[in-house]
Amino acid sequence: MHKAFRFRLRPATEQRILIHKSIGCSRFVFNHFLRKWNESYQETGKGLSYPKCSQLLTAKKRELTWLKEVDSTSLQNTLKHLKTPS
Repeated sequence: MHKAFRFRLRPATEQRILIHKSIGCSRFVFNHFLRKWNESYQETGKGLSYPKCSQLLTAKKRELTWLKEVDSTSLQNTLKHLKTPS
């Protein structure tokens, strides 16, 4: 016999806004660094490493202050997902 559980999340308005911001920032970081990785690969034949992307992300957060509004762990995980093949 298999059991199944169903959960429904009902975030408050502030939580819903933060969830949407986190998803949007992660999408921006993924696409931005994917473009950087592809540019580096075309120029040098090597992509960017995770430490280099992390360093560039820190600089990008100084430039774009809205990236500081979300949890940094989610952005770092986005870079790790970029590094690993699907």
